[in-house]
Amino acid sequence: MEQRYATHPAQVPGMSTDELRAQYLVEDLFVPGEVRTVYTHHDRIVLGGAVPGADPLPLPADDALRAEYFLENREVGIVNVGSTGTVTAGGETYELPEGACLYVGRGTRDVVFAGEGAAFYLFSAPAHTTYPTVLTLPGEGNVLELGDQLTSNRRSLTQIIHAKGVQSCQVVMGITRLHPGSMWNTMPAHTHDRRTECYLYFGVPQDARVVHLCGEPTETRHLVVADRQAVISPSWSVHSGVGTSSYSFVWAMAGENQEFTDMDAVAPSALR
Repeated sequence: MEQRYATHPAQVPGMSTDELRAQYLVEDLFVPGEVRTVYTHHDRIVLGGAVPGADPLPLPADDALRAEYFLENREVGIVNVGSTGTVTAGGETYELPEGACLYVGRGTRDVVFAGEGAAFYLFSAPAHTTYPTVLTLPGEGNVLELGDQLTSNRRSLTQIIHAKGVQSCQVVMGITRLHPGSMWNTMPAHTHDRRTECYLYFGVPQDARVVHLCGEPTETRHLVVADRQAVISPSWSVHSGVGTSSYSFVWAMAGENQEFTDMDAVAPSALR
């Protein structure tokens, strides 16, 4: 489990491109035959990628968690961004096609990933109680149609784990898919001082990239992001991006509350 410590916004202006990428971009979550995890001290979130290939992969409990098993003190949202695969949690097996999301609550001892071609993205946060395991299939969840083709940000945002949907302690999670011809996500940009948010970009063509904006609104920087790479966005950072083609991303948050609308909007004219 890779460790990434929390950062102060005053550190950002002095960072080089390589330093920004090392701190906020996760480039290698998805490695065939492995479960890879990154522990960020921003709200103690763990990001993970599991690519089972021909053999099933159990979810390990790294020593950094000081736990007997991964979900002893945590909950997790799992989204499959590859071909259809299965997740076995607590002795029950769930089939996840591309775009399906499985919430698994605290106290679930054994989690195992299977399915050649599947690629499971994990977003985990500490949990104080147990909620039931729930599978949400593509087409389910609460869909919000946002943006406009005239501003190149027409998108379908699906809320899956949230206050009025799948219940959790901290995790809020969903998927946004840009419509063909649209490239901007989350514009106008915003921050939310009470939560850390992470983006996993997927469905990005091999020769395309997403330029992800980060940093304080008046001191922005950017990360150039490829397919299946994740961005850690601290509570003080904007998170917005534009791609060279349409794409999708998994957004997930954890922190002080689960209020989707608890954000501080930043007008494009105020960005620097």
